[in-house]
Amino acid sequence: MSEAVEQVSAVLQGMEAPPALAPRLVAALGPGAAAGLAADPWLLLRLPQVTVEQADHCARRALGEGAHPEDPRRLAALTAHVLRTAAARGHTAVEEKRLASLVGRMGVQAPARALEAAVAAGASAVFESTDDSDDDFDFEEGGVPDLPDPERFHALPDLGEAEQRLGGHLVRLISANDPVMDSATASETVDAACDRGGFTVSEHTRAALVTVALRPVTVLWHGPGDAAETARALLCLAAIGEDSDVGLTVVAPTAQTAAAVTADLAAAVGGDPGVRALSLAAALREGPIPSGLVVLCESMAVGTAGAADLAAACADGAHLVLLADPRQAPSATPGRVAEDIVRSRTAHTAEIASPEQEGGTADPLAVLALAVSEGEVPEVDAPGREVVRVPASSAEEAAHRVVQLVTDSIPRALGIPAGDVRVVAAREDGPAGARALNAACKERLNPGPGALGGFDPGDAVLLVSAGDGYGPGDTGVLRGPVEGGAEVELAGGARVTVADPSALRRGWALTVGAAHGGRWPAVVGVFPPDVPVSRPRAYTVLTRATRHVSLVDATGGGLETGVRETLAPDRVTRLVALLRES
Repeated sequence: MSEAVEQVSAVLQGMEAPPALAPRLVAALGPGAAAGLAADPWLLLRLPQVTVEQADHCARRALGEGAHPEDPRRLAALTAHVLRTAAARGHTAVEEKRLASLVGRMGVQAPARALEAAVAAGASAVFESTDDSDDDFDFEEGGVPDLPDPERFHALPDLGEAEQRLGGHLVRLISANDPVMDSATASETVDAACDRGGFTVSEHTRAALVTVALRPVTVLWHGPGDAAETARALLCLAAIGEDSDVGLTVVAPTAQTAAAVTADLAAAVGGDPGVRALSLAAALREGPIPSGLVVLCESMAVGTAGAADLAAACADGAHLVLLADPRQAPSATPGRVAEDIVRSRTAHTAEIASPEQEGGTADPLAVLALAVSEGEVPEVDAPGREVVRVPASSAEEAAHRVVQLVTDSIPRALGIPAGDVRVVAAREDGPAGARALNAACKERLNPGPGALGGFDPGDAVLLVSAGDGYGPGDTGVLRGPVEGGAEVELAGGARVTVADPSALRRGWALTVGAAHGGRWPAVVGVFPPDVPVSRPRAYTVLTRATRHVSLVDATGGGLETGVRETLAPDRVTRLVALLRES
């Protein structure tokens, strides 16, 4: 146990809090966690599992009569707690009046004072916006309308600054507005790339590629079943980048998806594609991106902070392309970047559509995904067993079916190794949640004593924080201890050293949020009873698989109802206003 953890454990014992919280508090508060917590027990609320009542109890034990309900430390902590709850739901900011109302519901007598206390403590940052609607000005009455009073938003400081930074760098890129190639030359380059690669692209895709060559920021929409067409489009963009001497960098949210995209590129030409995708963490590790064309695949999975880092790394004059499937769930982290860029009407939008889709034929996975995006969960014809529906009567039976599929049925029937199968669970806890399924998969696939902080060499792992060469959402295989930490082999073969063991989770089973942005040959989606299902989340589960998906359904009709009736909740963000106001 580190000295910092020991010190925090001692403080926790003095306030009757579980010492087991110490490692997480050190991770959240930094090396001065013990002193900070002793001076401000309400910092316990930095951990999502701690309730306000529990933090108040600990404060009374630590501070005695000094623990007053209107203590500025408490008011700041409650305000920050509301902002963190909002961020966990995807919001990047909360409008000031709404925030005051939410804080008031927690029993605070003077919400305005609480908001002020949070700003003074550096727990909240204030931002103003004058963008009020999508409506155009009406000049018929003469004169220019008065600008509305600015709206005030509060945000967690790091998150608010990330959104400011993202808006600023997108404006920097959009303002350059220099084409890398004129439309006629771009079209000729696409033709030449198709001839060299022995493939064709649809007219929709051709028009989209010309748009990318002309416009500085472009959102390229695509759908399920478009992976091969997307790979062909990337190869054409590589040719545009080469012929214009600006180069191309292809980025994916995770190493797993970067490896899948690289494999798609190789399949498109039947050999070495001459270009490979990088994970976002690997691309940023190499410093500023020198290429004049930068493409982010699976961009719906990338939140505000990650997009800000990528935009900041793009050189002046670079063209940034966001490949996005609008039917997917929004990112697990706050923001809705691709959608906000489109809503702002400050950039350009185009569409990739494969010839197969244009001709009305598609693989069974795409057929089911498209049906789900329209609110239905039909039976589909899957002669190659691309889709299998597995009913279950309870969460326990669902868990049994999942383990059977991962460890036996899919490897035996389809020849897909268990290591290439991921379980995507609708929840973290419960008998059919990711935690229980990970324990069951470990027992069957890689039993061991857990000598490395609960892990063993050969374990499938999920990384939940960023480090040198890796980022949240990366999955890999734990190879063993090395100097400075534990070595993890990521998809594609790269090996990284994880210094902080708290960054590791078991990775055979992932929640939908953790799996978003990843792609695997086979996916087992499990939907236990009494867990709400939404259309975007079900669609996202389906589109994590490249060859096969098994749907283990114990909802008793809840899957169909959720897909039919429940859409993604809206998110409050400021990016649209930032882009319009600049």
